[in-house]
Amino acid sequence: MSLLQIEGLQLQFRVDRETVYALRGVDLSVGAGTRTAIVGESGSGKTALTLSLLRLLPPNAQVKGSVRFLGRELLTLDEAALRQVRGAQIAMIFQHAQAALNPLLPVGRQIADVCRQHSGMGRAEAWERAVEVLAATGIQQAAARARDYPHQYSGGMAQRALIAMALVCEPQLLIADEPTSGLDVAVQQQVLALVEQVVARLDATLLLITHDLAVVADTCDQIIVMYAGEVMETGATAQVLERPANPYTAALLACFEQTDEARMPFIPGRTPDMRQAPTGCSFAGRCAMTRDICHQQRPQAVEVAPGHFSACHFAQEVADA
Repeated sequence: MSLLQIEGLQLQFRVDRETVYALRGVDLSVGAGTRTAIVGESGSGKTALTLSLLRLLPPNAQVKGSVRFLGRELLTLDEAALRQVRGAQIAMIFQHAQAALNPLLPVGRQIADVCRQHSGMGRAEAWERAVEVLAATGIQQAAARARDYPHQYSGGMAQRALIAMALVCEPQLLIADEPTSGLDVAVQQQVLALVEQVVARLDATLLLITHDLAVVADTCDQIIVMYAGEVMETGATAQVLERPANPYTAALLACFEQTDEARMPFIPGRTPDMRQAPTGCSFAGRCAMTRDICHQQRPQAVEVAPGHFSACHFAQEVADA
């Protein structure tokens, strides 16, 4: 069953009298109970996509298309109805936890406020619930630490606090946006393990934004590859990583597999100017397989294997290579 269905999602920003095309007709489906990763280079549209779902966008943003959660259209909900969805049914763990927390309020107060907003609990009961979820995320002496301010938390503790805030209302969909960003390796592993535990405990659906393909292989059963605001490839994680059907996915994997520590792995070329909608494939300028049609016609997603789709004119050829 599809929990989240996105069709024709477009996101544009007006900047200095110009239009920036952040999302260009995104179509995707996320099944209930799945662990789905969204991967791609910086600027590919991963975070823009998830912020669009919850309409957490600046005033200069324009959104078109359809986003249906449990069959309910989110883009047309009034603000009061949308607030009941945010936090309660869909929760998000933001990257850069220290910046995501309010520096003027104790951490426990911030979590308790979320609880009161969505559950109708009284102040004392909500505070007890905040302490409970902080303890559940592994924060020692949770009752005391709940009274501390964000600047008194380490990076790892702040990320745990955001996870606690996300799970306090037991959402059905948990979005984790680079949850290990800026953390050391040991803490990264602890945070990822905690996210997995929370998802399993709630029997929730996970949407994980990351650039780390090793994390994807270990954590997720589905993968969505994005580039320049478009979905390039989707499918089961093992399928996509073992038999990529899009040149961009293959290039990402080649960077990940590079073992020469003296050279920083990268994909040659530049990303397209997002102020201009390309007439053909957005990856054509960097792709080693580019042919005339790639510059002339935007490729549509084709199914190269059951459940495995690629937006490439030569998807089957890439998959068979």
